[in-house]
Amino acid sequence: MTLDQPVDDFTLPATGGQQFQLSAMRGAPLVLYFYPKDDTPGCTDEGLQFKALYEQFAAARCSVFGVSRDTLKAHDKFKAKMEFPFELLSDADEAVCTLFGVMKLKNMYGKQVRGIERSTFVIDAQGVLKREWRGVKVPGHAQEVLDFVQTLA
Repeated sequence: MTLDQPVDDFTLPATGGQQFQLSAMRGAPLVLYFYPKDDTPGCTDEGLQFKALYEQFAAARCSVFGVSRDTLKAHDKFKAKMEFPFELLSDADEAVCTLFGVMKLKNMYGKQVRGIERSTFVIDAQGVLKREWRGVKVPGHAQEVLDFVQTLA
């Protein structure tokens, strides 16, 4: 995945019984934020920050989608609990995580585990990758993404 190159098309199941297809989203920018796990403190904070700024993303004609390896059932529960105004995408087989290169070995409680490195990508209206953030620190991140998206208009 390279900046200023088109992103390969993919389809993932989404909350609310929907299907997300990247190519069907052409015509407006979108944000894909990859997070490790539903209903954990950092992932909840990150989702709530995107929720808080959602109207401003919408005003910039930009869709927001959260992506993790959790099941749709877990996603639906998490989305309902946090009242997220955007859909969550389930990448259970890690195909899209692999496409974006977000799977990493991490240390948890002294053990090496494979997991998603918190990362965010902005794809423009033509399906071209315009910006990426890897190893994201949650505080202030959603605002930084919004600031960038507003430069695309």
